[in-house]
Amino acid sequence: MMINAIEDLHKPKKMDKQIAYFISPHGFGHAARASAVMTALREMDPGFHFEIFTTVPKWFFEESVENGFTYHSLLTDIGLVQKTSLCANLPETVVQLDRFLPFEDRVVETSADQIIRSNASLIICDIAPLGIAVAQKAGVPSMLVENFTWDWVYDEYVETHKGLKPYMAYTGALFRRADYHVQTMPVCLPGAVDLTVPPVSRRPRTRRSEIRQKLGIPENAKLLIITMGGIPEDHGFMESLSLPENLYLLIPGAGPSLKIRDHQIRLPHRSEFFHPDLIAAADAVIGKVGYSTLAEIYHAGVPFGFIKRSNFRESDILAVFIEEQMSGFSIPEAGFHSGQWLTEVSGLLNIRRIERKGENGAIQIARFVQNLLKKKTG
Repeated sequence: MMINAIEDLHKPKKMDKQIAYFISPHGFGHAARASAVMTALREMDPGFHFEIFTTVPKWFFEESVENGFTYHSLLTDIGLVQKTSLCANLPETVVQLDRFLPFEDRVVETSADQIIRSNASLIICDIAPLGIAVAQKAGVPSMLVENFTWDWVYDEYVETHKGLKPYMAYTGALFRRADYHVQTMPVCLPGAVDLTVPPVSRRPRTRRSEIRQKLGIPENAKLLIITMGGIPEDHGFMESLSLPENLYLLIPGAGPSLKIRDHQIRLPHRSEFFHPDLIAAADAVIGKVGYSTLAEIYHAGVPFGFIKRSNFRESDILAVFIEEQMSGFSIPEAGFHSGQWLTEVSGLLNIRRIERKGENGAIQIARFVQNLLKKKTG
């Protein structure tokens, strides 16, 4: 396992607040949630600096957090191996977990040495258990931030994939050793934790009208976003879709470069557009029900045509939250790939936006972290 630390050129010479963050690379959702918390902390105190450990690309954090961090390319988690954004590859998951767990002493010790040298006062894990093992080795407190943990996910599959059972036990034991435990709504397995907060998401930065103008979308036209999270997906079936004259379709992460054809706009994962800005500029969203997508849509208040992942128990809990706290409706996976959802688009687009007044969970977590550090140094 290679550890390749890439130093941030803007790192200040002396750190007032130093925190390490171990982030699961399963999609971009965990990185998005972590970025929201880091941004909230730096808005409260620009002296915060973060040591980020993950294999989520560095550019994601440059886009989301902007500065104030040092990036370390390190495989921190396996989670689930995906065939597609909606389907997991469980046999390959077992193969990769066999290689990854238990953690190699060399990896834990090297990472702990980096933590000690950085003078980090806290390690936050979303939801990479390696960070908890490293925190124990380095003698630094750890904080788990989650709406589910991998042992809870693996429990669904152990009857048919018995190779997951030891890793369910191993990760579960590590998660229980975290010094602090924060859960973010919608929570899959509520427990007696230190803090439970509303959905955590990155916040928009650019006005709706400016985003639509840059995309070439008339102000009176309807904008529908198709998003499947951070997992690559083949959207070839959309090439033949016939869209109404006043409807524009935007698909982030749909290819290696920007592509505009008729009323379809395809963006690469890395583009000049910040994903929360796109969500806020939309009239509706259709996509995989995943945490960060749900959280961004929740705070933007736009209607959500959501596609549940089959055989993934988090999806059922997120779906209930959408039905109770958000607007929109479920779209069957088969109906999505066949394009039948076009017949329901007008109904989705005509649902009124919800005006949110509650606090973003990222702010509450940042406040909790600040108070912990004050107690430690007080």
